[in-house]
Amino acid sequence: MTLAPVIRRLPETMVNRIAAGEVVERPASAVKELVENAIDAGARRIDVVIRDGGQTAITVTDDGCGMTPEEIDLALERHATSKLPDDDLMAVSTLGFRGEALPSMAAVARMTITSRPQGAQQAWAVTVEGGRRTGAQPAAHPPGTRVDVRDLFYATPARLKFLKTARTEQNHVVEILNRLAMAHPEIAFTLSDGTRDLIKLNAVTPRLGDDGADARLERLAGIMGRSFADNAMTIDAVREGIRLSGHAGVPTLNRGNAAMQFLFVNGRPVRDRLLLGAVRGAYREFLASDRHPLLALFLEVPPADVDVNVHPAKTEVRFRDAGVVRGLIVSALKYALADAGHRASTTVAGAALGAFRPSENPGGALPLGRSGGGYGGAYAPTPRPGGLSDLYTPLPDLDRAPSAPMAMPPQGDPAADQPTAEYPLGVARAQVHATYVIAQTADGLVIVDQHAAHERLTQEKIKAALAAGGVDRQMLLIPEVVEMEEPAVDRLLARADELAEMGLVIEGFGPGAVVVRETPALLGDMDIQGVIRDLADDLAEYGETIALAERIGDVCATMACHGSIRAGRRLNADEMNRLLREMEATPHSGQCSHGRPTYVELKLADIEKLFGRR
Repeated sequence: MTLAPVIRRLPETMVNRIAAGEVVERPASAVKELVENAIDAGARRIDVVIRDGGQTAITVTDDGCGMTPEEIDLALERHATSKLPDDDLMAVSTLGFRGEALPSMAAVARMTITSRPQGAQQAWAVTVEGGRRTGAQPAAHPPGTRVDVRDLFYATPARLKFLKTARTEQNHVVEILNRLAMAHPEIAFTLSDGTRDLIKLNAVTPRLGDDGADARLERLAGIMGRSFADNAMTIDAVREGIRLSGHAGVPTLNRGNAAMQFLFVNGRPVRDRLLLGAVRGAYREFLASDRHPLLALFLEVPPADVDVNVHPAKTEVRFRDAGVVRGLIVSALKYALADAGHRASTTVAGAALGAFRPSENPGGALPLGRSGGGYGGAYAPTPRPGGLSDLYTPLPDLDRAPSAPMAMPPQGDPAADQPTAEYPLGVARAQVHATYVIAQTADGLVIVDQHAAHERLTQEKIKAALAAGGVDRQMLLIPEVVEMEEPAVDRLLARADELAEMGLVIEGFGPGAVVVRETPALLGDMDIQGVIRDLADDLAEYGETIALAERIGDVCATMACHGSIRAGRRLNADEMNRLLREMEATPHSGQCSHGRPTYVELKLADIEKLFGRR
């Protein structure tokens, strides 16, 4: 006969070790909890030292308020905290509040806490090994607290098997500390592996009259790079008591992953699908699906409207009204993107300049004075691809031979004068490879990808026409039949009414084809076969439940791509200058729908450096 299991209370040490499995997942989790405690203690300088990625040793030292011996003993008890004075979980204003971190770490490691309260004459130290605590001992320490954690997980060897290499664990610590440092630019942070500094961030003091945005951007530049600071748009918006602030990069400053997207709620770094989805939605019209913007956004939400007690790691939150939060993020980012106008990332120009490699032996020529026959010796240069001077398209006569001298734009055109600040994108001077427009600005030159630029202009015109009441349509003299798979045809016909509002009129034409009878007038002679097939693929990705109005930017981008000036088409001077002027007046014209730059601007000073003139 089998006896029923006996229910019993687990030992306190075992309870703490179980809790450590959730609170302290890896060394970076321990660093996060200790640094958050230091921030909550009012520290203005926090120094972290790790060895072997934090597995062998972690030391966190701060200059905060410190603790008495009695407070140290109490802090090592489970669920003992000073951060919920009114026992109100809906009014959490600190990073920590659960009272689990210190006892959990003490249960699986060797820990020593040394602390001295501000104004006290004596410091005290308490040591805990695997949950067994010693009495407080006098120690030497300046005001503040130092926590030493050694041999993490020595009491739970199974957890050690799941740790990665020391370098990987170290990288996780760097990431955690960087996130906390972003939210607190007023605090100085250092991180060392015992031999060298991995992070060294001085406290940033806001300038007189500054609201702190510049100080935060300076801290972000130290972590995310100067290129982010140079290409960041300021975000500041308020809706229903919720404030969103921070900085976001222009679309042409993007990456292949979301590692440089940082989101904070009430100073707490979080990973939240709602927030990341809102960011994705705001940039949908400007980036391809495999590209991601750089940004750091800070939400300030009334404590009663957000639940931070979702997970022991405190990296997830729940909002009372998630729709308001998402709408605030999307609208604030879209407003900033619209305000950026045709601005493109400065890194685009840097990359372009980096691609230039001045030749030490152009054209295969021997260095001066070293030809076979001396200075006067005959020399026949080896043929090679030419530079800009060999590739220009003459203006304005498109039929003139390529060797003819380049003509200036016709007089009377306002762009015919010397470029001024009135024209940020300058005056068209040439077209090369029938693809790129070269324009001279007041202090440099601009190279424009004519197809990418016109794609963005066309997309914005379609959106503006839709907002004004509808897109003008033109009837095709000979309707175009597009053959596709039956499922693709069914998807298109199910959205025929919505497509008609966007200027594209289609009808069924048998089981495996559609016929296009009308197209948007502003697209002119468009690639109908291409746009219909791409729209069918897009609809398969969107799903049946999403209205095209919600993906209007994607649909407009698809049609614009197939209705824009193609690479290989020659333009005259008037057409090129008109393209430049429209770009200056059109929002988002600095990048195409896929996040690629539409133009590259090179300053004269940078060009002169290429030739050693500076």
